[in-house]
Amino acid sequence: MKVTRVVTGFLKENCYVVEDQDKVLVIDPGDDFELIDEKLKDKKVLKVLITHHHFDHVGALDELIDKYHVDIIDFNSEKKQVIDNFKFEIIPTPGHTNDSVTFYFYDDNIMFTGDFIFKDTIGRTDLPTGNEIDMFKSLKSIKDYSGDIKIYPGHGEETTLKEEFNNNMYFNI
Repeated sequence: MKVTRVVTGFLKENCYVVEDQDKVLVIDPGDDFELIDEKLKDKKVLKVLITHHHFDHVGALDELIDKYHVDIIDFNSEKKQVIDNFKFEIIPTPGHTNDSVTFYFYDDNIMFTGDFIFKDTIGRTDLPTGNEIDMFKSLKSIKDYSGDIKIYPGHGEETTLKEEFNNNMYFNI
């Protein structure tokens, strides 16, 4: 599985194009439809995955749906998913928003965390539907997963759960 990061919009949101052969999933299509669409040439878009519904993560969603006639997968979807060769679990991780989820591709040992976990920090909890108590419950629940899992966050650089367990002060509270 190949992961391509597309940095979009003035908030530099990470949209991801996850590819297996010529089939792709798009995760968190930010503000720049043309930039994202460029990465989809000659590919079959299967679904769009949304970690949460803040504007910077869904800015190009309607255009993707209109052009590719695809459905979305988000917090309302079944927790276990198999779409073609893509197998993943949807982990509820509220705190940044009440609809925040993490997509865990267990065969590939990677997570797409949206604005839940960033390198060395976590997402804000002071925006509408954010909740500090829910965030700490989500952080506690993610500790049950392997430290070897690679994290692709909604903003900034990649990390691993192990790096976050060791360096992210929010895991030590």
